[in-house]
Amino acid sequence: MFISSAFAQAAAGGDTQSTLMNMLPLVLMFVVLYFVMIRPQMRKQKEHKAMVEALAKGDEIVTAGGLLGKVSKLGETSIGVEIANGVEIQLQRTAVVQVLPKGSLK
Repeated sequence: MFISSAFAQAAAGGDTQSTLMNMLPLVLMFVVLYFVMIRPQMRKQKEHKAMVEALAKGDEIVTAGGLLGKVSKLGETSIGVEIANGVEIQLQRTAVVQVLPKGSLK
């Protein structure tokens, strides 16, 4: 009975500085999350988009499925990839993971 009234009196004071100090760890956690996870992921997406847009006929590529091939046709959203002599497949541009240096495929 006496304890509940004491808590009610202490809570009524409400200090703004203590409220800000209580929120500081939460704000710091979001700042760290942005610099550790979100920003590097955005940079990686931007680099992948630039690589996909710069694809040219004759580039040697690796796909998300692990196929190696040479770009033979270019479209807006798809590309033709020659994976063997006379064997050509159609892929979405976004399936390209890496562009290999010239002469990597034999």
